Amino acid sequence: SILITFVLCCCCCCCCLTNMSSQQAEENEIQYYGGPTPNGWKISIALEEMGLKYSSHPINIMKGEQHSEEFLKISPNNKIPAIVDGDQAIFESGAILIYLAEKTGKFLPTDPKARIETIQWLMWQMGGFGPMLGQMGHFYKYAKGTDEQLNYGRTRYLNEAKRLYGVLDKQLSKHAYVVGDEITIADFAIWPWIKCIEHYYKLDQEFTEFKNVARYFKLIHDRPSIQPGLDACKWE
Repeated sequence: SILITFVLCCCCCCCCLTNMSSQQAEENEIQYYGGPTPNGWKISIALEEMGLKYSSHPINIMKGEQHSEEFLKISPNNKIPAIVDGDQAIFESGAILIYLAEKTGKFLPTDPKARIETIQWLMWQMGGFGPMLGQMGHFYKYAKGTDEQLNYGRTRYLNEAKRLYGVLDKQLSKHAYVVGDEITIADFAIWPWIKCIEHYYKLDQEFTEFKNVARYFKLIHDRPSIQPGLDACKWE
């Protein structure tokens, strides 16, 4: 009976350790809240590229789930994406990319010049490339009204989108990626918006003149992390 008791105790201890290890593994995972949008893809692609363990939590913005009280505790601006890493909640895709790069020591150069150039192009995307392409997409894809009513918005934002594509195309004439010949978080921010042009807006034929952007798009598209990143947090 002493032997049986000893074996049972050992089994219980092993089960407890297994459960604790499983629970600890879950706690160590980054919790990613997002969806199949350009800003969401930035983070899921970065998580895949960095090899970080994460769990996906789709937030369907078409159903208004970003306004739930639970999500607002994580992202007070009620926008995706957001992450929770331990007791740290982070919103805004640019801030998340910098956080993940610093956490892993990957895709953000340590050389001061290259580092600030990377952050500079990340801010370029956050402040211009994403918002202006988003406005263009709104007027072409989602806004309601007659062609006459929508023409001003369509023309304005298409022209600005082409200007920004020109800026990017010129930069890509110098390097394989936006900052040199190694991929960085700036590329994780920029590439999904190029993807959005053909995937959601169906306006890629408006931008065929930008050959360096086309080359860059394919270069990143062929990376193994991209498809898992695009599939990571789809809405039902």
